[in-house]
Formats: sequence, structure tokens, C-alpha cells
Amino acid sequence: MAGLVDWPLVQIDPPVWRAHARRDSPTGANAEIDLEIMLDLADGLLEGVHPDAVGVSFGGPVDYASRVVRLSHHIPGWEEYPLGALLQEKYRCNVLIDNDANVAALGEFFFGAGKSCNSLFYITVSTGVGGGLILDQQIWHGADNMAGEIGHTVVDPLGPRCLCGKHGCVERLASGLYIAEDARLLISQDVQNGPFLRELANGNLESITAQLISRAAALNDPLAITLLDRAAHALGAGIGHAANLINPQRFILGGGVTKSGERFWEIIRQTARQTALPQIRVEIVPAALEDYAPLWGAVALADSWLSDPS
Repeated sequence: MAGLVDWPLVQIDPPVWRAHARRDSPTGANAEIDLEIMLDLADGLLEGVHPDAVGVSFGGPVDYASRVVRLSHHIPGWEEYPLGALLQEKYRCNVLIDNDANVAALGEFFFGAGKSCNSLFYITVSTGVGGGLILDQQIWHGADNMAGEIGHTVVDPLGPRCLCGKHGCVERLASGLYIAEDARLLISQDVQNGPFLRELANGNLESITAQLISRAAALNDPLAITLLDRAAHALGAGIGHAANLINPQRFILGGGVTKSGERFWEIIRQTARQTALPQIRVEIVPAALEDYAPLWGAVALADSWLSDPS
């Protein structure tokens, strides 16, 4: 890292935001709408200052070398989108873009819970489940830019069908989107299910989210506890298999679903230890940067180019 301390939006050493902004994507958004929001936010923060480099964290598969977005699993219109070239033309500077889990891994490596590591596996558990690998202090993209997709590790072949087409993926069992979907389905099948969850949702099943399920579990709602326990077991099994295969120094977990309480974390750690070989140390910690890990990783991307433009 260059250790730059004079950027308009961020101070790197120590890491402090000088300015940042956030805006939610509206319901029914597409790539054009999201891009308009992104550019409006960036222009408003820059206030006419010309950036030296731009780092982008994108929520979907990215071809890192060509800076092309392959697709978004949740927002239409991003298929084969040349986002890097578009931003470079607009801002007249070098642009680096990568998958959000890879970028978050980079953020935790330089600024967060992975600063002492040579290797780590960052896992985000939110709308979906994704992962980013740092091996020998470098992001490992894989031959097809698809390394780290722990969300599509099958841990229950007889489990429910995932968006990817397989059954019993970690993402299908542990992502916030699917946890909430399963809660709504089970309550609709039996109105006695999830009494505290139904109360928190004021009887509106469509308002049920993973966050609401976590609150219900804290009230000892049986359905909420069952769904979060299942999610934790799936994550733990996926981590245990990854530990056997890759053996990183540390697993770092971020994303909204990981804020589901100590029971959730204990099941993850216990299942991972049971799944991994006894000779393998499995260290699992929360992300130090929380929801800002992808943003700090984007800073690290931009600064890495300024440090070594070659």
C-alpha cells in the first residue's frame, strides 16, 4: 500500500472516511437505474475533484482483467456490462473493479481482521453467500474468476433447490433471502409456526426479513431458532470443507445474517471443527470492518494501482 493520506474521500493511515454517502437501490431497479445512482453519489462526493484512481466493489461475478461485469444474480441488465471502461471514460483515470466478496477480503486484509494474516477466506452472508480468498497476500481469482464461491458448496444434497440449480447449497440454506423465504412459506403452511416472528411482522408475511428472524430468535421463537440453526450448520459445514481444501489462516465472516447472536456463531464454529480434519486449525472471526469491508477493499484496489501502476 502506498500509505496515501491526502485523498479527498478517505484517509488511509489511519483509515478514516473523510466523506461517504449511501442510497438504497429502489424496488424493481435495473442496471441503468443503479448506475445512475452510483454516478450521482460519486459526483456529489467528489465535488469536482478529479480522482487519481477508482476502485469498485460489485455484487456479482466480474472479469477482473477486462473489468467487465458478468452478471448480477439479483438485478437485471448487468450481463457482460463494460463497467470499468465506462467509468474510466467518465473519470479519465485508471479503474479497477472486482467482485464484492473479493474486494471485502482485500479490505479486511489491509485494514481489518486479516491484517496479521498471509492468507484468509472472507465470507459474506447477506442476500446471498459469497467468498473472497487471499492467498500469499494476493486475491486468488481462479482460472475463470470464480474462486471463493463457497455459497454454492453443496452441504445437503437432499436439501431445497438453489437459484444455481443444485440442491442444498450453503447459500440456499444460509442466505438472508432464502431464510426469510422459508420462514414465510412455513408460516403460510401452518399459522401456528413462528408466533413471535408473526407478531414482530404484524401479521404481514412479506415484511419478514432475516433481521426480523434474528430478533424473533432472541425471543425464543421456535421457527426462527430452527431456521438460524440450519443456516449456521450449513455455513459451518461449508467452512469445514474449505478448511480441508485450502487451509487458510483465518475465516472472516461479514454480512447482515452474521449478526444473529452468539448461538449462531457457536454452531458455525462447532460444525466447522467437526467437519474439518483434526490437524487443521479453523479460526473463525467476525469482520472488523462490518458493512464497510467492500468499500475499504475498493480503496485498497485503487491504492494498489497507484502504488504499482504496472
